[in-house]
Amino acid sequence: MNLFDLTGKVAMITGSTRGLGETAARALAKAGADIAVCGRNLDDLERVSTEIQATGRNATGFELDVLSKQKVLRGADRVLSHFGRIDILVNNAGTNYRVPVLEYPEDKWDLIINTNLKGYFLVAQAVVPQMIERGYGKVINMSSIFGKVGLATQLAYACSKGGVEQMTKVMALEWAKQGVRVNAIGPTYFETDMVKQIRNDPKRFNFINERTPMGRWGYLPELEGTVIFLSAPASDFITGQTIYVDGGWTIW
Repeated sequence: MNLFDLTGKVAMITGSTRGLGETAARALAKAGADIAVCGRNLDDLERVSTEIQATGRNATGFELDVLSKQKVLRGADRVLSHFGRIDILVNNAGTNYRVPVLEYPEDKWDLIINTNLKGYFLVAQAVVPQMIERGYGKVINMSSIFGKVGLATQLAYACSKGGVEQMTKVMALEWAKQGVRVNAIGPTYFETDMVKQIRNDPKRFNFINERTPMGRWGYLPELEGTVIFLSAPASDFITGQTIYVDGGWTIW
């Protein structure tokens, strides 16, 4: 089982104070990694890092805003100064806004593209050089089923996630011979704060159940295995791929 052992590794997860990012942080801690919890809400940073510390792992919260290159560089520098290195980067910080294409405000387009796509690029630029220097690293970019399929009212989000999957391929190609593996995870609907409004809408909730071959939403613990696998030695010969954790949604 050493193939899945992350003892001694340091993982940095953006947007890890809630939802999928928090799940990823807790999963990597369970596998033995020390955790840099990154986000913008100071209270949540303290909560998540303290709860992970209580499990016996080293975890510290770091304020990081992916919309600003200077703030990204400053946050990454603080993580590196504290832990000495970053072995695993999970790019997860994201947001969404759902309206039809002809009603889509430009400022919301900019916010979603800059957060979900440009933010991944900025964080990778800040973190990956020290991975290349050491000849080893894992980058996981959080995509979505909407990186592959479309859905009404998901304009900027789907565009950003499609971009994430292409970014993942380019990064993987450029860094493969330097020991850095880059992959993506494409989740379906999981019960998080980002989709609470949809979860509470019976019509949309039922549509998702009917559209998913397994007939239900994802449970957050069902994401843990994929995060650990792509972070661990078990996936050392895998790069440039997207694994969809989607109950079969993308089969169609």
